[in-house]
Amino acid sequence: MASETPRTSSNAPESDAPARDLTGYTPGAQWPNIFNIFMNRMSPQGMEEFREAKDTLNETKDCQRCDEWRDWCFKFSPTVIFMRQQVEALNGDLNRENVRCRRCPAVRDERGNLRRQGGGFHPERGILICANEMRDKKHLEDTLTHEMVHAWDQLRWKVDWADLRHAACSEIRASSLSGECRFMREFFTRGQWKVTQQHQECVRRRAVQSVMARPACKNDVHAVKVVNEVWDSCFADTRPFDDIYR
Repeated sequence: MASETPRTSSNAPESDAPARDLTGYTPGAQWPNIFNIFMNRMSPQGMEEFREAKDTLNETKDCQRCDEWRDWCFKFSPTVIFMRQQVEALNGDLNRENVRCRRCPAVRDERGNLRRQGGGFHPERGILICANEMRDKKHLEDTLTHEMVHAWDQLRWKVDWADLRHAACSEIRASSLSGECRFMREFFTRGQWKVTQQHQECVRRRAVQSVMARPACKNDVHAVKVVNEVWDSCFADTRPFDDIYR
């Protein structure tokens, strides 16, 4: 006699388990989520949700640590001290009041791509450091230097940030001069192992990504075109440094 297939009652309460099964992420469950990641049972969407939840939970601690690293850079980092002096020479002032550490949630752009940022510069508000994205003091030093180059460019040339060519030029300079494209960081952090042209390729890649995130940019082809148009003159311009030191 064939066994009957068990039937689910239509009056059973609905469960949100299928939604969790799709992503592998369970809100508020620390170790089960870590286990699912380790066992490759969590989708990219689930991992992003888990990361956002952790960043929210650790916001106070991350911002306090970021503040400490920022203050250390202002006191002891030769590059940050130099850039601060150069900004002051143009009648600008960067300090702990307008260089702020904050949690930066990931943002999904018009194309559906999830975008994270390490920091940002606004001509009137100052510099933002994304505390939840900072891996260590050296990472913050590079990020802060990058944004300080933008600040110097703004004071020196009154950059029109809505103009993609202007924005691309400043991004090229900031990525090249900040140290974020140094060989060892590319090798260990991003898995880029090329020996020749590594610095240039890193700068170009980061500049294209930044231009793509701007509303006026149509697509990746447009971003590459804009970066190529200003590349030679902007990559060669190392002011206020004499050369690329980092």
